[in-house]
Amino acid sequence: MIPVMRPLLGEEEALAAAEAVRSGWVAQGPRVREFEEAFAASVGARHGVAVSSCTTGLHLAVHLLGIGPGDEVVVPSLSFIATANAVRYTGATPVFADVEVETGNLSASTVEPVLTERTRAVMVVHQAGVPADVDALKAFCEPRGIAVIEDAACAAGSTYKGKPVGTNALLAAWSFHPRKLLTTGEGGMVTTDDPDWAVRLKRLREHGMSVSAADRHNGGSAVIEQYLETAFNYRMTDIQAAVGLVQLSKLDAIIARRRELAARYHELLADTGITTVTDPEYGTTNYQSFWVWLPEGADRQEVLAGLAERGVSARRGIMASHLEPAYEGHPCAELPVTEAFTARTLILPLFHDMTESEQDAVVSALSETLHASRLTVRG
Repeated sequence: MIPVMRPLLGEEEALAAAEAVRSGWVAQGPRVREFEEAFAASVGARHGVAVSSCTTGLHLAVHLLGIGPGDEVVVPSLSFIATANAVRYTGATPVFADVEVETGNLSASTVEPVLTERTRAVMVVHQAGVPADVDALKAFCEPRGIAVIEDAACAAGSTYKGKPVGTNALLAAWSFHPRKLLTTGEGGMVTTDDPDWAVRLKRLREHGMSVSAADRHNGGSAVIEQYLETAFNYRMTDIQAAVGLVQLSKLDAIIARRRELAARYHELLADTGITTVTDPEYGTTNYQSFWVWLPEGADRQEVLAGLAERGVSARRGIMASHLEPAYEGHPCAELPVTEAFTARTLILPLFHDMTESEQDAVVSALSETLHASRLTVRG
């Protein structure tokens, strides 16, 4: 079976993790700090705060802004459910907006119809690594006093206007789940240019302690910490950070290989009537996922089953959170693009060590499946 994704992990990561274990410092410590600095630099941010997941990072970002009950945060429904859930964790209300059909991302024109006097923030997702047009969204939101939080879970290594996604972000949250290009198993990061926010985020992830456990250990004298506010346990371990540092050193090569494979997919699928994800005019995607729009009338479940029968593991397209049971009954505007997107797209296999023969097999299996479904496929 050709997998939809396989992380690039090897002996270097294993040795780095083992070295962290042998050091005796396995919780949040010096490797976490080194990883924070290196990752922040790689995305053009001044500060990085490592956390236990992107979800916890998004929660901290919303919490940091003082958003809570009675407030609204605009989010795309077309996203992993954690995007909306992070808003709910604070007691605020997620408000679903539609997305642009070309990118799967929010824009000023999709956000405007759902704004109310209670809107405090917009959480824009760089969907599957495709950069959103953040400057245009900020130009629309900031004069209205609305903060823009970036859910960059999938976007490490993507670019926007010639710079890394995350550059000049108010707050951006990142994921290091195994489905992402850079993985620490589980884990995440919040990046910001604000030094005071970075300090508070580090406090919030560690129970609100006035002095971190690592700083107490290295202080050379007895330190009695204080707990300055009700906070959380959202820490990353040094074992994870050790793996992350190795992964970060490989990121450029991973992106180059994925873009090479994506370009080949574009060529192979060019005459099939299938629409493929591609770069927007203002940036480049890291192709964290390679999604395709199936021809009109295709039964996606039938296509997924046909691919599986032919040895190809694909996935449904990006979920629509408003259609999940967790949001049943949640008030929501009409979201026609989102519902078409989630119904008619699927994600094809794409991973670093994928061979051309595996890629050929994926395209062949897709064409055979569509033909078997009596769908018109040109070429």
